[in-house]
Amino acid sequence: MIIFPAIDIIAGKPVRLFKGDFATAEQVANDALETALNFEKNGAEWIHMVDLDGSLKKERVNSETFITVANETSLKVELGGGIRTMQDVDFYANKGISRIVLGSVAVKNPELVKEAVREFGDLIAVGIDAKNGYVATEGWTESSNIYFTELAKRMEDFGVKTIIYTDISKDGTLSGPNIEQLVEINNAVSSNITASGGVTNIDDIIALQNENLYGAICGKSIYNGTLKLKEAIEVCK
Repeated sequence: MIIFPAIDIIAGKPVRLFKGDFATAEQVANDALETALNFEKNGAEWIHMVDLDGSLKKERVNSETFITVANETSLKVELGGGIRTMQDVDFYANKGISRIVLGSVAVKNPELVKEAVREFGDLIAVGIDAKNGYVATEGWTESSNIYFTELAKRMEDFGVKTIIYTDISKDGTLSGPNIEQLVEINNAVSSNITASGGVTNIDDIIALQNENLYGAICGKSIYNGTLKLKEAIEVCK
């Protein structure tokens, strides 16, 4: 299982949110590159980054931050937030980003996902974020009546190989991941499933690994010190 340490960005600075609420944004580090280099030093091969400003503004906002991390570390950058057009996908694909995560457009403009997968293949991932099992969009500010596994199956049909699933009620809470829903989505599709939200400690990592998940995104647990990145990576080797 791959461990993805996470850096969410607002105004160029690393922050964390509580249950996706932008009003709770708390800066967790001074500099994204410095933080990424520290993750690299601890054995990370991937990093998960989110343009939170982009999520709200529906456009690329902090792109220079992500490109800098991609170009000045050996880390593979998985990036989501504010990627709404083929021009956005093309821009990041040609700037060294290793995986591009499409979120809201999977609901709002599924044809774009289809086109992106056709052109860029495995470079494209889809982020499915849900409240009470139903998909939320636009930086989690809008809800839908689409059940999370229904959207996952639709994305699998488009050829999406990687899906990141977030239970919003768990995100940033350090209360443990929603294993039940992760198992449900992992059984529903053949796509690789990455767990996001609620990871607290090494026991959570072991539990996720035991369910044969592809990856686990860890943010607040690393910044708060309840999870040691190096140990998590060692356990998953």
